[in-house]
Amino acid sequence: MTVQATVRPAAGVRRLRSVRSVLWHVAVTVVVLVLLYPVIWLVSTSFKPADEVLSRLALLPEHATGDNYRQVFGGVAGYSIWQYLGNSLAVSAGAVAGNVLSCSLAAYAFGRLHFRGRGPLFGFMISTIMLPQHVVLIPQYIIFHKLGLVNSFWPLILPKFLATDAFFVFLMVQFVRGLPRELDETATVDGCGPFRTFWYVILPLLRPAVITTSIFTFIWTWNDFFTQLIYLNDPSKFTLPLALQIFVDQSSQSAYGPMFAMSVLALVPIGLFFLAFQRFLVEGVSTSGLKG
Repeated sequence: MTVQATVRPAAGVRRLRSVRSVLWHVAVTVVVLVLLYPVIWLVSTSFKPADEVLSRLALLPEHATGDNYRQVFGGVAGYSIWQYLGNSLAVSAGAVAGNVLSCSLAAYAFGRLHFRGRGPLFGFMISTIMLPQHVVLIPQYIIFHKLGLVNSFWPLILPKFLATDAFFVFLMVQFVRGLPRELDETATVDGCGPFRTFWYVILPLLRPAVITTSIFTFIWTWNDFFTQLIYLNDPSKFTLPLALQIFVDQSSQSAYGPMFAMSVLALVPIGLFFLAFQRFLVEGVSTSGLKG
């Protein structure tokens, strides 16, 4: 009797755990579907003909067509979509290279080197995170206009080489502070100065934080519309977000189908980039001071 009484509660506990597990997975699936529904709707609508975009509320198109994509690949405002794609890749790649180089150097200086005013300068750098972009937009535009750099990619790339993104500097500083200082002392004994110590010792160990910085910089730059709208005037230099806006405005009537098709094409590189480096992103977040 005692054995049976013990087995029954154990079986009940396992059954309760199974029910909870099923409910948990169902709830998570529902949440994921709700979050992904806009993306699914966007992809589905990109295959709908013009008369179904607004008149038919069903998720799947009744008469699927590829005319929207053919119209997009036919050119936007007289330029190929591959040109806009190349512009976006050039700006995003330049921003990634600038942030990785400048922010890692600044993080090494704040996290390892001793110099006068390091504390106040680090505090001032952190305070710039709370500074809205619109506050410095006009002064920056005036500077680049006087330098003759407006309507080029330089205003979008050059600030990244000056460690202007305090968030990534702070991210890397937290990672540098977690590295053993014995590594620096060993490098110094071997004859390495500050730059060689950074390049051969610290930077290779910063890989998770560097990859995290690269992913966020690429996504934020790729999706940026406002800054690119301010500095780029020539349609041949427009990125995909600006080209999307031109494609909508150049028609006398709203071309929703091609607009959604181009939106899907703009999302593909971001998705591929994230999937390729997702493992490193999780590693970087968990080891560079962003965990709770």
